[in-house]
Amino acid sequence: MLKKIVVISAVSLMPSIAFAQQPVAPAPAKQWATAQEQEPASKAKKLTREEFDSLVAHPDEVQLIDIRTPEEIAANGGFPSYLNIQLADLKGRIGEVSKDRLIITISSSTARAGVAADLLAANGLMVAGAIGAQSYVAEGGTLQKKATVNASNAGKRTSQTASIASSK
Repeated sequence: MLKKIVVISAVSLMPSIAFAQQPVAPAPAKQWATAQEQEPASKAKKLTREEFDSLVAHPDEVQLIDIRTPEEIAANGGFPSYLNIQLADLKGRIGEVSKDRLIITISSSTARAGVAADLLAANGLMVAGAIGAQSYVAEGGTLQKKATVNASNAGKRTSQTASIASSK
């Protein structure tokens, strides 16, 4: 009887012993994460340039929320009319966003704009979708160069137009 127990125990341990003897493969080198991998997946529709242009052709029906910093907008360009609220401030400033218009969120990447769109939709606002300025340009769109906001206006809440078009 004791011999049976020893044999059964030895047989049951064999797979784990064999597994322990297999060489461990080295872990692959860590790749730099892209913006989309760093940002959580969004439920918001990712707008194409054509869809975006079609929506903004009706400015009385749409409000653009650009979540980029004023420096990002000045460096890369922006759209003619928008409300500039950074993502970190968006939850506290939702009251400034129109409840009567379709909302389009904008950032450098569609992933970050999607996070903003999800937040607005979760708070009952009508969100048409999100677009990244980089995607918009890559699909043939043109951004307008913007001047940076001067120190006397920094931090002030603005209405629809949030920056000054540069004379360049």
